Amino acid sequence: MSDDPNKPAKLNTSQKALAINLDPKIYGTFAEIGAGQEVARQFFQAGGAAGTIAKSMSAYDMKFSDDIYGKAHRYVSRERLQQMLDHEYQLLTERLNETRGDRSTFFVYANTVSAANYKGTGDCHGWMGMRFQLEPHGAPSDIIIHVRMWDKTAVAQQDALGVIGVNLVYGAFIKHLNIEDFIVSLADNLGIARIEVDMIEFNGPDFLHVENRSVCLYLVKHGLTNAVMYSPDRHVLQPSEILYKKAILVERGSFRPVTHVNIDMLDAAGAQFLQEEKNRGEDVVVLLEITMHNLLAGGELNHDDFLARVDTLAALGYHVLISNYSEFFRLTDYFRRFTKKMVGIALGINNLLEVFNEQYYENLPGGILEACGRLFKENTRMYVYPMKGSGYNRYIAEQAGKAEESGTRPPFGMPMPGDWLITAQNLQVKIHLRNLYAYLLENHYIEPLLGYHSQNLGIFSRDVLKKIGEGDPTWETMMPPQAAAIIKDRHLWGYKPPVAKV
Repeated sequence: MSDDPNKPAKLNTSQKALAINLDPKIYGTFAEIGAGQEVARQFFQAGGAAGTIAKSMSAYDMKFSDDIYGKAHRYVSRERLQQMLDHEYQLLTERLNETRGDRSTFFVYANTVSAANYKGTGDCHGWMGMRFQLEPHGAPSDIIIHVRMWDKTAVAQQDALGVIGVNLVYGAFIKHLNIEDFIVSLADNLGIARIEVDMIEFNGPDFLHVENRSVCLYLVKHGLTNAVMYSPDRHVLQPSEILYKKAILVERGSFRPVTHVNIDMLDAAGAQFLQEEKNRGEDVVVLLEITMHNLLAGGELNHDDFLARVDTLAALGYHVLISNYSEFFRLTDYFRRFTKKMVGIALGINNLLEVFNEQYYENLPGGILEACGRLFKENTRMYVYPMKGSGYNRYIAEQAGKAEESGTRPPFGMPMPGDWLITAQNLQVKIHLRNLYAYLLENHYIEPLLGYHSQNLGIFSRDVLKKIGEGDPTWETMMPPQAAAIIKDRHLWGYKPPVAKV
């Protein structure tokens, strides 16, 4: 039952399937290969399936699958899903358009899935998609998602796939006008602990208004996944396709906007990361990461602000990761799903101080020791960008103000002479953590960055942002020209052209 008496109660899985079956217009094909042969069964069991299902088919054997859909580099892949949607939708319309095209909205549901096998090995994930019309003879639109199954047994995983498949079909026809509601409904009758949706994409004439990078934030916001990724060419990515068995270098920031400091930090860290013996000859993926906490700093998710950040980063050729991992050890745990190669983290003195802020680990049984153990346990390095004393003092004052407002403990830190240089070597943490810090430093888990450009140390994003809004042209000297060009062209962050002096 719904907690809100004015809000209709959620339908269970069988009721959703029956609602689709009883709609006289909806008619189509279910095609399921691999371990995902559960969705059509839900519609058959709900009753009235003859009014909905033109064909249901599965191809478990790879040779049969190839003969039907053609070769694919991988069987559980977006490529194979796209082949299935193309083939089945063409067959459906060729065979039925003449006899019932005037009264039907055709659809194809397809999936290709790898579930838990007999030996308990393998990656339990799958691709699901819908190609469908909303009006008879209308041009079709597509919805594609990637899922990961977290149940321990194949039977439980197959059950979860059946539920989310029904949610996808029902949502495509019933909830397509409210994308956030549609995304939330994918977890109906399932919850977010059993299955993860880490990628979603909407394409076609019914979704011309949808910005896929923006709507993917709803996946993170509502807990369907912990991270989403975007390519430099502004497409949504499935993270494992980029990160699998790769060395990873990541920099966390707000990038509001990106400045010379961000790029200098990444370049210097990259130079040291590539010199690590374990990275010789390895493919390295470079990521810029923004936490969901940062995007929600204003209380609400501002999609225009988000797109401004990722578009300026895309102009510089970087992949962008959005995550809800506030603590670095959770971020590296996430990367360890995909790779055992080295993970490098580029960060500033302020973020390093946050790593040693014990209040973030009060819910861990082992506290900060457990956090550090998880963070540095496997081939992880932190490359620390220095900070001038003036910037350090500014950070300490800001954090003390935030602590006073929230009633939490203020951070550790004493004012420093403004021209002093604070590095990973001379940074002072709380007395009882100094031996831990010394151990990490001496064993090269934490490395001071070398090769940086000292002229960048006085640049701060919030100062640049203020200058942009005030029409002070000096902001352009503080960031890469590609990013500045986008800000001026699209008038991002309240950009005002400089006022000509008389």
